[in-house]
Amino acid sequence: MFCFQCEQTAKGIGCEKIGVCGKTHEVAALQDLLIFALKNLSVETIKARKKGILDNKINIFTCKALFSTLTNVNFDGAKIASLIKECKTHIASLKEKLGDEAEECKCKPCMLLPSSDNEIESLIKAGEKVGIKSNSKINEDILSLRELLIYGMKGMASYADHAAILDHTDETIFAFIQEALAATLNENISAEDLLSLCMKCGEINIKAMEILDAANTGTYGHPVPVKVPLGAKKGKAILVSGHDLKDLEELLKQTEGKGIYIYTHGEMLPCHGYPKLKKYPHFYGHYGTGWQNQAKEFDKFPGSILMTTNCIQKPKDTYKDSIFTTGLVGFPQVAHFNDRNFAPLIEKALSMPGFAEDGEAGEVMTGFARNAVLSIADKIIEAVKTKAIKHFFLVGGCDGAKQSRSYYTEFVEKVPSDCVVLTLACGKFRFFDKKLGDINGIPRLLDIGQCNDAYSAIKIALALAEAFNCGVNDLPLSFILSWYEQKACAILLSLLYLGIKNIKLGPSLPAFVSPNVLNILVEKFGLAPISTPDQDLKEILG
Repeated sequence: MFCFQCEQTAKGIGCEKIGVCGKTHEVAALQDLLIFALKNLSVETIKARKKGILDNKINIFTCKALFSTLTNVNFDGAKIASLIKECKTHIASLKEKLGDEAEECKCKPCMLLPSSDNEIESLIKAGEKVGIKSNSKINEDILSLRELLIYGMKGMASYADHAAILDHTDETIFAFIQEALAATLNENISAEDLLSLCMKCGEINIKAMEILDAANTGTYGHPVPVKVPLGAKKGKAILVSGHDLKDLEELLKQTEGKGIYIYTHGEMLPCHGYPKLKKYPHFYGHYGTGWQNQAKEFDKFPGSILMTTNCIQKPKDTYKDSIFTTGLVGFPQVAHFNDRNFAPLIEKALSMPGFAEDGEAGEVMTGFARNAVLSIADKIIEAVKTKAIKHFFLVGGCDGAKQSRSYYTEFVEKVPSDCVVLTLACGKFRFFDKKLGDINGIPRLLDIGQCNDAYSAIKIALALAEAFNCGVNDLPLSFILSWYEQKACAILLSLLYLGIKNIKLGPSLPAFVSPNVLNILVEKFGLAPISTPDQDLKEILG
């Protein structure tokens, strides 16, 4: 195997025997084969679209399958193999509809495999032939840009999949993903064309986040600022971690009147701000932090746990039967729901001890999405004009286990008292409970939401730029981003597409970005690695 799609890849170069994330060689090969199959499926969908043949089922499948290869989302080899077979079925269906217009099959390693008892083993062998470094002659800059594009599309596909769950789709997103996937099969594509596709990926990802935002707010209302308890409530308990609001809503409905309190974990914290979710009286508070402490926090939780489409670490054998999953999350031997009938999860929660007594652990605020922030835009503008607010920092992104990520905690702690910190995604759990106070009634720490709520951050920045009659780069606003997986790649491409400059990125730069590609990003956008909090603050604030 070879994989370098996440920030924690081995030695900062690439994982070759087993992924730092826990991904095995076998799973890596199956994921490589699935990506290859999706590229070939995309060739057929492009031809079909030109003939007016549109299949939304194939479009949604493409996003779901692409999403399944995102870091830590699915380690279930059998599930990935089933997606490869489904891809084969879709290719055959389109070829039949296209007739003489169909492309000659380029995907023989997976498409022509016979069914047999050792099918997965055959698929693994096929996957070994189409991995990232299967072409030893490929130019390193072409490889770098190709993988950057693919990783950006993986992140975009996750947002499109979340939106589709709430019946919001957009043909523009599907068409681009398929166009770009097919383009990566072109061995003669230029670096310029790939860079152009990367920028277009950033543009279309904004559309994907916009569609998901419309799905979430249209279904559950616009988030409002709310205080969320971090302590415990005496009684039975279920912890929900992940991203999917619909899963949470269905669980809240099914647990009404059963004496079970529902807690959020990780990126589900912002759900407390949605009016149609916060109306449930048993939707209580937030437990734990985020990804970096997930295993320890799950092991201590005295109830059952629902993982929605989300990163998952290997659960301990002693606690495995208390964890349930939905959506794309796949981990062998963990119970998986396909229909949102959460009866087994609820039954397990009722059989567990729950919290023996109330426990106070303070509270945090969330719900500062674009409507909430822009509703006080006049106060913010006045505070900037009077120098009460000197600068805004957007400090957010992914979290991970590296010690160097303490940079983000220290950075926020050292941000001067006349500055405001905007934050989003799971990176905020490095500092989400810091008491930073306020400036003229405006909280100095504003939690905008999940990673996809970068759309809200973009809308806030654009609105402020319009109010001050300047460009976003002219605002007293700096981006200090942390990355771990491919959703962060999609968001970074969106920011670069918008022309936002001087972003600081950490804790380390992507291993898949070649020196020449990095030079382009530095020269064109001023992209730079983080250094130390003191040095970066001095550079930004002077």
